[in-house]
Amino acid sequence: MTNNSLVSVLFTFFFVAACASQPCLTEEVPREEWAIAIHAGAGGVAKDAPAEEIEAAREGLRVALEIGRAMLDSGASGLDTVEAVIASMEDNPAFNAGRGAVLTAAGEHELDSSIMDGATHACGAVAGVTTVKNPIRLARLVMERTRHVLLAGAGAESFADTQSEIERVPNEYFSTSFRKESLERWRSKQASAETNGVRASQEEAQRWKSTVGCVVLDRAGNLVAGTSTGGMTGKRFGRVGDSPVIGAGTFASNDTCAVSCTGTGEEYIRFSVAHDIASRMRYGGRSVGQAAHEVIFDVLQPDDGGVIVVDAQGTIVMLFNTGAMNRGAANASGRFDVELW
Repeated sequence: MTNNSLVSVLFTFFFVAACASQPCLTEEVPREEWAIAIHAGAGGVAKDAPAEEIEAAREGLRVALEIGRAMLDSGASGLDTVEAVIASMEDNPAFNAGRGAVLTAAGEHELDSSIMDGATHACGAVAGVTTVKNPIRLARLVMERTRHVLLAGAGAESFADTQSEIERVPNEYFSTSFRKESLERWRSKQASAETNGVRASQEEAQRWKSTVGCVVLDRAGNLVAGTSTGGMTGKRFGRVGDSPVIGAGTFASNDTCAVSCTGTGEEYIRFSVAHDIASRMRYGGRSVGQAAHEVIFDVLQPDDGGVIVVDAQGTIVMLFNTGAMNRGAANASGRFDVELW
């Protein structure tokens, strides 16, 4: 066998071996015309929760997913779709975003949200808002009407004052009896805790990681991600989690994927989870499924949370290391799934 023949055989061997483990560059993987995934929190609704709570969560997911499916199918942009889908979940008291948000240690609501356009990397976020009915709408206006990315607290509220289309509500609007009861349980454990006080107080704070999020691939081939949350029960001192932090709780780039996270925000910030998933695809050549799996199960700890991801081909991945994650997915091929556990 000549040297050239040997080289040809070896090249063919390694090319075939590579293709056996992942799609070949020469293969055309059909792209979904559009795809969407949503979540309403890792942890979610317990299987032994009252039937009405379970049904409320399931119906809220179904309604939000139906809004997204109808918009994308009709050709709406990813930005419009993500905003509308998340706004519907912010309006639903079954979830921890907008109405139904958890309460801080002081008994108030402080809301966080972000949105990112994968086509341009434009992004906007707000943190600690207290009177904005739909924080996701304000986050989008931060992206489109300011040169900034993240506005917080009084500054975000002042910006909202200048935007006539942003609906305002009293802080009490966000309260529900369920969240008030959760805060009282947290306060009771906090007051009676002794040596195990920190651990006991965290149990109620972590019970509902019901942040909401949405990721889409639209008909134009653009990826968009958004996330919105009330944070954690009993949070103090203006605490901000990962949801409004671009690269931690939200990220989108047309060359890789769109990501929305849910879980223990501090861990998602420490490990830049949303950006890490995209980076493993961009620099490591991972598939969207491989990248998400490595981060959720190798980087994060058990019970930290979950992610929803969609890539440029419309592949949807929904992974979590908690006992449950409220989630849903739909695409142009007819998929329409809503799951709680």
